[in-house]
Amino acid sequence: MVSAHGRHVMVESPDGARRICHPRGKKNQAVVGDQVSWLPSEDEGTIESVLPRRNLFYRQDEIRTKSFAANLDQVLILLAAEPEFSERQLARALISAEAENIRPLIVLNKSDLSPLFENAWSRLQPYREMGYDVLPLCLKPAASSTAPNRGVCELQEKLANKVTLVLGPSGVGKSTLINHWVPMALANTNEISRALNSGKHTTTSTHWYWVDTTRQTALIDSPGFQEFGLHHITPTQLAGLMPDLKIHLGQCRFYNCTHLHEPGCGLTPHINSSSSAQRISEIRYKIYTELFEELSNISTW
Repeated sequence: MVSAHGRHVMVESPDGARRICHPRGKKNQAVVGDQVSWLPSEDEGTIESVLPRRNLFYRQDEIRTKSFAANLDQVLILLAAEPEFSERQLARALISAEAENIRPLIVLNKSDLSPLFENAWSRLQPYREMGYDVLPLCLKPAASSTAPNRGVCELQEKLANKVTLVLGPSGVGKSTLINHWVPMALANTNEISRALNSGKHTTTSTHWYWVDTTRQTALIDSPGFQEFGLHHITPTQLAGLMPDLKIHLGQCRFYNCTHLHEPGCGLTPHINSSSSAQRISEIRYKIYTELFEELSNISTW
């Protein structure tokens, strides 16, 4: 499935042909990236079932669950030197990806904005120490720069032969990134929107684009978000989904240590330690404690 709007979805056949389909029943369970079985009905089709998924990247708050896409190889989390990124939102996206065993790729755009970029790049040092791929990038419209854009070739190698969800807040250059690799993205999106009767392209829908003619590399453009709920994660799962905390698990005096206040915790001595290989930054630990409290207070009734 390559796009959706309410109960209308766009399905692509193995030969590349696309057609509008409708789910059987009242609720559409399919998301972009799903493989579905469907039956033709006149010039449209009906989705009969959703095939088993490798993974599903989603967020969940008290009110609803928002699914981004399924069957992903990686999630590209796009940040920028400006506007200043939220490390808490970054952590939430990373935790959600870790929970589904989806490889995260952190990209910091607008490397031409010095010294803002240097400050933002230094804030990402803990994530490089954790082993995450963190790439610099400079994407400018072709008319504004004749020099090669920084990081484009390296990022292209990371995208090749993979299905990548592009995730990021407004203003970081998400549309510029999509349009760089898929110049006809806007036209393709408008065509799909008209077919689905969903009006002009907005950030409320998710779209799949093939980058190459052999259909081996795909980018999925996702809507922006202000909040990223993790209500599908339990408090006791958190530390195991944060690599800088995970390496210290099993070293505590108590098997059910929450790493908040217990004596003999094997994790807390590493907060701001001198060893970069084992260090937990103060902000990362604070994010952990905030999330632990938030998830512990979720109502179960």
